[in-house]
Amino acid sequence: MSISNPDKSPSHTFIASDRVEGTPVYQPNGKKAGRIERLMIEKVSGKVAYAVMTFGGFLGIGEEHYPLPWSLLHYNAKLGGYEVDIDEEGLKDAPKYGEENWDWGDRAKHQKIHEHYGVTPIWY
Repeated sequence: MSISNPDKSPSHTFIASDRVEGTPVYQPNGKKAGRIERLMIEKVSGKVAYAVMTFGGFLGIGEEHYPLPWSLLHYNAKLGGYEVDIDEEGLKDAPKYGEENWDWGDRAKHQKIHEHYGVTPIWY
């Protein structure tokens, strides 16, 4: 039995996490909003909870990190990246963090993220 190479098939539905990291994120108008820094996966269910998007900065300096609920991102093959219906104004008051000051075990922070974006957390 041979397994086809998924990179050659435009209809495959799976992607390795290392291929998602670094993928651009676009606004609906096609303007680049940022890029995916990493995925956060809920350990027990195995579901992707967040895509951490970087925004702003120059050459990695001054970037801000925004955990976006995965359900908000939609892959756009024409753009070669993910689309999210959030503009710069929508990120203005969004929960963000620095690498050193985010406690992923703090449920209140997760609740704040989901309330900001108006989506139900995957664990409900």
